[in-house]
Amino acid sequence: MLGHVETRSVSPVFVGRADELSTLHDALARAARGEPQALLLGGEAGVGKTRLVEEFAAAAARAGAVVALGGCVEMGADGLPFAPFSAALRALRRELPGELAAAAAGQEEELARLLPELGEPAPARGTGRHDEEGMARLFELTARLLERVAADHTVVVALEDLHWADASTRHLLAYLLRTLRTGRLVVLTTYRSDDIHRRHPLRPLLAELDRLRTVRRLELARLTRQEVGRQIAGILATEPDPVQVDEIFERSDGNAFFVEELAVAAHEGCRTSLSDSLRDLLLVRVETLPEPAQRIVRIAAEGGSTVEHRLLAAVARLTEDDLIEALRGAVNANILIAAPTGDGYRFRHSLVREAVGDDLLPGERTRLNRRYAEALEADPTLVPSDERVTRLASYWYHAHDPAKALPAVLDASVAARARHAYSEQLRLLERAMELWDAAPEEVRARLRPVDYTEIYPPCGGDPATTPLTFLDLMAEAAVAGRFCGERDRALKIIKRALRLVKDDNDPLRAAWFWIQRSKLVQAKAHGDGWQELGTAQDLVRGLPPSEVHAEVLANVAQWSMVHVPGPDALSAAERAVEYARMVGACEIEMTARLTLGGLMVQAGDVEAGLAEMYEVNRRTVGDCIAAVAGRSYVNLPSELESVGRSREAVPLMEQGIAFTRRFGLLDSEAWVWGNLAESLFTLGRWEEAAEAASRSRRVGQSAKPRGFHARIRAELALERGDLTEASGQLADALDNFGAYDNAPQHALPLARIAVAVAAGEGRLLDARAELQRVLDDGFPPGTQRYGWPLLLTAATMETRAAGLSVAGPGRAETLELIRGAAKSLTTNVPVWQAYERWVRAELLHAEGRGCPEEWAGIVAAFETLERPYDLARVRCRLAEVLLGTDEDQRDRATELLRLAHAVAEHLRARPLADSVSLLARRARLALTGAAQHSSASADPVESLGLTGRERDVLRLVSAGRTNRQIAEELFISPKTASVHVSNILAKMGVSGRGEAAALAHRLGMFPPGAEDRLVAG
Repeated sequence: MLGHVETRSVSPVFVGRADELSTLHDALARAARGEPQALLLGGEAGVGKTRLVEEFAAAAARAGAVVALGGCVEMGADGLPFAPFSAALRALRRELPGELAAAAAGQEEELARLLPELGEPAPARGTGRHDEEGMARLFELTARLLERVAADHTVVVALEDLHWADASTRHLLAYLLRTLRTGRLVVLTTYRSDDIHRRHPLRPLLAELDRLRTVRRLELARLTRQEVGRQIAGILATEPDPVQVDEIFERSDGNAFFVEELAVAAHEGCRTSLSDSLRDLLLVRVETLPEPAQRIVRIAAEGGSTVEHRLLAAVARLTEDDLIEALRGAVNANILIAAPTGDGYRFRHSLVREAVGDDLLPGERTRLNRRYAEALEADPTLVPSDERVTRLASYWYHAHDPAKALPAVLDASVAARARHAYSEQLRLLERAMELWDAAPEEVRARLRPVDYTEIYPPCGGDPATTPLTFLDLMAEAAVAGRFCGERDRALKIIKRALRLVKDDNDPLRAAWFWIQRSKLVQAKAHGDGWQELGTAQDLVRGLPPSEVHAEVLANVAQWSMVHVPGPDALSAAERAVEYARMVGACEIEMTARLTLGGLMVQAGDVEAGLAEMYEVNRRTVGDCIAAVAGRSYVNLPSELESVGRSREAVPLMEQGIAFTRRFGLLDSEAWVWGNLAESLFTLGRWEEAAEAASRSRRVGQSAKPRGFHARIRAELALERGDLTEASGQLADALDNFGAYDNAPQHALPLARIAVAVAAGEGRLLDARAELQRVLDDGFPPGTQRYGWPLLLTAATMETRAAGLSVAGPGRAETLELIRGAAKSLTTNVPVWQAYERWVRAELLHAEGRGCPEEWAGIVAAFETLERPYDLARVRCRLAEVLLGTDEDQRDRATELLRLAHAVAEHLRARPLADSVSLLARRARLALTGAAQHSSASADPVESLGLTGRERDVLRLVSAGRTNRQIAEELFISPKTASVHVSNILAKMGVSGRGEAAALAHRLGMFPPGAEDRLVAG
């Protein structure tokens, strides 16, 4: 190894960048106060990103921060999985060994996938099966590790060259920046902006991070002419000739690295021989080296971003003295520099390495890669153990030797999977598919056995010893593609595999591939997945019991529970449990039993179904079957909510959040947060519900949890009277669920919101049309939890529309439609029995046949349920009926309204609060302890500040009249009518005529028969 050597092309003067440094120091100060900071630093190659990071890192270290640097490693076209994070964690371990060990305590085996020094990487948890959440689990543990380390120390994690990042590194960075909430941490990343073309894989990540308010993005500009002059002066240690500065500035265009190269070249007298190409300029620097040094530079260019000294020696095949002499020449010329680890070399700038690499002849590049591979095979200790298989696979692949490359690439894919680097695993498996036909038959006959394919049955005999086949390889790739979210690539592989199994008449493996296709189609929201599941079911029919058969039945049952619940779904779940037990497939059995329990609850066997689900939860949590346990924390509380046991569901979901977070089950965690929001909403804890819904949105990785979040937010906005927000969230929910997902658990609540929004905006006919569309399809069995709220919304809509001219046609038919639909819904638990009575009473009320005794019974029913908002609504309705039928019940009505008003004010439920206040004013009742003066206005017109003429105009607007019709009826000009309408909208605080009509009707401003009562203007 070389000791200190002379370098002189890097300017000792740091030039410019005052604004950028100020931003970085501000981020450091904020982080020191406990606010995590994230910054993206972009700029073209050579513009000075690394120098800026070095200056900031030095300043941060002087301020007491711990700085951990990591760089993305380019090795041919292959990025090493998680390389920058591994390097940064190693740096943290060197600086804070005790703190890192304490932060990683209990999770060393899992975190060893990123930092092998922590111990042996853990095998897959539970049954030994990987899942789609494995990578997310690792990400969650990494984020929590950094938060714990940064709890007592300000930490700067700088990740350079993100444009070379592997997919797993990009995914981890995105997760980290989305989820960091605490800790004295700065995450600073750099990337080449000029490399980010339209199809570059970093581009979508940058777009995603731009949407995060917690991430700041900086673009490093080129140097000005004045700054170039200062840089040249620093390099040459003398004031440069202004003509020379002009020339260098013009040729470098302010790029800091090219300024250095041009300044040194000019100083050394190479100026007249420079070509017009700056790439050629870089090669001129290399070509001035002695031949041995040039040879070492060419060898290093093909070895990777960093090449170890011993590996370089093995490939160069020089004596130790000759090697040192050649290296000294390259380092003295500042072409190569010592690696930060101290055991190898890297190019001072990647642009030089690229120029040298591009100048290699094809045969020369192939020969060098072969020599690297041969050296590494002969002595595996030449490189770090965690890089060995990946680098060997890359060297053999670029040596164009399929016989050697295929086994090496397959071994590297196993290593990638072990680190949950599923994106890299998929890339390597695709490379193996590319090499397959070119590899000799005798090589393929000695390949490793199948690595990991879930329950896919490998071809041949004993799966532990039988060599891999091409179909097995595609199965591995399909699973890897599903795990890493590369669904389009996985679907292409599956399509090809299905053609092969069809030709081979292999129904069992075909069924497995169809299951994979169903999962992917549903995940992409490109279909409901039933066609694929149905095909798989047909393929296994009549075959002996197997894990694939059990998996098909379990998936059919699960799909049916969501889309078409009923006896057939229950039967499918029972058969799935039976088959899973026959073949000893514990995880499939637990999945099927969880589905069976949910279907039992929906069918009315509530206690037995819940007991089954509790047992699955206990077993899977105890046995650490993480994926099924996570699903149990979603489904069990959901069924508890469906039978009115919201309070019982809440602590279970709090446990579920801790469990899913511990195992990185992001989508399961998102569903749990969404279900928690639903139960908190029911219990009248609306602010907590809103926060839970927001957490669901932040955590969820796929579209459906985001759709669920939007649905909860829409319901909250609706009950608080914000129709614009409700409409926007409804559109967001529909977009996320997609056109193909018509599952009742999503479709029915969204239909209810659509009906309520249309009615609230005065679009009664649209609301009725939406209701008709839904009820024409009928309610599937077990959907009472969604059906009763929808019917109640429709019945309430018709009650409020009574007396509107637009409501008359079709009104009777709509009421009968609601009554008919109600007969198909079950009332197997008290909450839905109360809802059934409420709907029936609301329909009678809409027909002018309100009965105090019926409403009193409904209030009594809801008083036994923990649903404060529903109770407040029925209390308001009972008070209204009492005031309209029995003058002696004023005291009771007053108390009912006071109770309802208190709840409405606490929840900020504006429509309910307005209805209660209006009813109290019209009856001259006091909602507070003080008596209400008789002079208090009982007329909402006065409270809105409307004139008599504006009241007349509003009455006609509510009846659906145009400005011209209003003008004719009131003997005013259309322009005057338009002015009145604008004033009315402003005073009412609404945005349109429909909303104004709806508000007027809700406030009871124009009861039936008021059409002829006009006020002189």
